[in-house]
Amino acid sequence: MRVALLCPYSLSKPGGVQGQVLGLARALRAGGHEAAVLAPVDGDVELDGLPADALIRLGRSLPVPSNGSVAPIALGPGPAVRAVHEVRRGRFDVLHMHEPLAPGPSYACLVACREPKVGTFHRAGPSAAYRLLAPLARWGAGRLAARCAVSDEARATAAHALGGTYDVIGNGVELERFSSAPPWQTRVPTALFVGRHEERKGLEVLLTATTRVDPDMPFQLWVVGEGPETARLRRRFPPSSRVTWLGRVDDDELAARLAGADVLCAPSLRGESFGVVLLEAMAARACVVASDLPGYRSVVAGHGLLVPPGDPAAWAAALGTVLADASRGAGRCAVDALDAAARHAEQWDMRTVAARYVEVYDRVRPQNRTA
Repeated sequence: MRVALLCPYSLSKPGGVQGQVLGLARALRAGGHEAAVLAPVDGDVELDGLPADALIRLGRSLPVPSNGSVAPIALGPGPAVRAVHEVRRGRFDVLHMHEPLAPGPSYACLVACREPKVGTFHRAGPSAAYRLLAPLARWGAGRLAARCAVSDEARATAAHALGGTYDVIGNGVELERFSSAPPWQTRVPTALFVGRHEERKGLEVLLTATTRVDPDMPFQLWVVGEGPETARLRRRFPPSSRVTWLGRVDDDELAARLAGADVLCAPSLRGESFGVVLLEAMAARACVVASDLPGYRSVVAGHGLLVPPGDPAAWAAALGTVLADASRGAGRCAVDALDAAARHAEQWDMRTVAARYVEVYDRVRPQNRTA
């Protein structure tokens, strides 16, 4: 079938939703379906396995505060008109909208596109937009032929604000990319943080924790990513034998860094509906230490160490424990524990996730819908 995947966020910016849309497009095309991605684009974008004509550019984005972060969304009539035109021109069987109530082209497609629409809700936690725009949001959700959520937390958030029923289909991971990556070479036990440098992601908590780990314990922390707090945090925690600031890295280097790291740290404070990077780490056979948030808890499911969010002392203790395990190949970093975590991650293989979405698409296609 022909599937249009609408992403409200710029593909030129790193983000979980963007990664999911591109990964799902690759998996659908590998399964014999024609999938195209419609999204804002601000410059270069790495399609990695998708042909150039699989991307329909909707224009440039503007930064919009959202859920404690900044969402790069295309606003104004131009991107909206182009999205509707391209969906109509493409004669798609299904329009799959990620965060379908995000401002911009999504609402235009809800109004003007007749194709059956599937919406995937990603966000978790309170939403001011849902609260302030409740009638409009409920109307928009009512235009969807099927609603999906990436986790129980995301389902609860959407259902509380919008009502309705949801298929819970977790985010997918292209596991082979991480399980087969050549490990980045290290000399001491190594922890890795990857994410946007903003307060919600808890990087400052993790960096503070590194200063409280036993000074006689050799280890290093790789910090991947950038964001509004990068400059301030670099001044407070300058590069040292323990902290290496890497900035943005490409997909291949990220996979190699995950495969080379002993520990993946996810110290987010709130607002996490899922934890794709946790599954990527499991596939790469890195131990996982994450904040004890509902979205992370459901993904870890006993295959990692959960720490109270926002507590540097607890994070220091957890880091010390897991890094010591890594140096001995024991505990959560023992081979059998890492193998079990990798097997656990397999249920979120992107091919499996794509197959579940195809079932939803089949259900809403006109010839399969009851009058």
